[in-house]
Amino acid sequence: MPASLCLLIATFLWGSSFIALKYAIDLYHPAVVIFLRMLTTFSLCMLLWRYVKKFDYQKGDWKYLLGMSLAEPCLYFLFEGYALEYTSASQAGVIVSCFPLIVALLAFVMLKEYLSKSIITGFVFCIVGGITLTLVSPDTSAAPNPILGNFLEFLAMVCAAIYAVCVKHLAHRYSPLSLIALQGISGTLFFAPFLFFVEIPTEMSIEGIAAIIYLGSFVTLGGYGMYNYAISKVSVLTAAAFSNLIPVFTLLLASLLLHEFLTWQQWLAIGCVFIGVVIAQRHKPKPHEDMEPQMDTMPVEVGSER
Repeated sequence: MPASLCLLIATFLWGSSFIALKYAIDLYHPAVVIFLRMLTTFSLCMLLWRYVKKFDYQKGDWKYLLGMSLAEPCLYFLFEGYALEYTSASQAGVIVSCFPLIVALLAFVMLKEYLSKSIITGFVFCIVGGITLTLVSPDTSAAPNPILGNFLEFLAMVCAAIYAVCVKHLAHRYSPLSLIALQGISGTLFFAPFLFFVEIPTEMSIEGIAAIIYLGSFVTLGGYGMYNYAISKVSVLTAAAFSNLIPVFTLLLASLLLHEFLTWQQWLAIGCVFIGVVIAQRHKPKPHEDMEPQMDTMPVEVGSER
């Protein structure tokens, strides 16, 4: 399957996750939802154990495996979950739109990836479109402490960028399913202690369980599986450009499923993002970037940090 199609499917699944996540969180505490989501992912990976067990650890990879697991799902979900309690969705959206820039900086420093004119131009279109889409969309969320909330959202984006860079290194060495299984077990263990401090629901609705199963299977297992496979084939910068499609797909699905009306300004911003993604696809890494990145020789510590 072409890498671009995998990235398109992954961003579509991640875009749909906001609708499912909102529905589930309306019924249960966020910690319960995230724990059950990670548990679902881990359980499915155990059913596919014959594929997961093909994990041939290579010396020195522990710091990248640890960095990936801590970055996403652990710290990413933690920071973003609290960020939206203090800032509005619109302000958080502006921070999310800067994700490709953070990835570009880390990829340039850690992977020595070449910043071509096409990737820079594509990023400009994506960021302008993402920020415009955020600003012209109606804000219905309260922002009691926007400075704290926006800072937490920025930390979430840093975690997502570190995850992308770590996976770019690991995807050449391990199967996508093995990496997802590691995320599933780390996320389950990380969020399990939170259950001691929240109210555990005594009754579970079929709709709520269905939403959590969808998040743990299609979104986490399917979305991350597609992304991990694709990032082993293309530049991490090219993959980052697709992230701007996530709010686009969320809006389109909300319009289709929730009958929300999209203004002409939103459609214009959506078109700008799509143009940016198309331009970014013209990015061609330098010959040495097609090889597996030699990160072991770089004095960069990512274990402290998707």
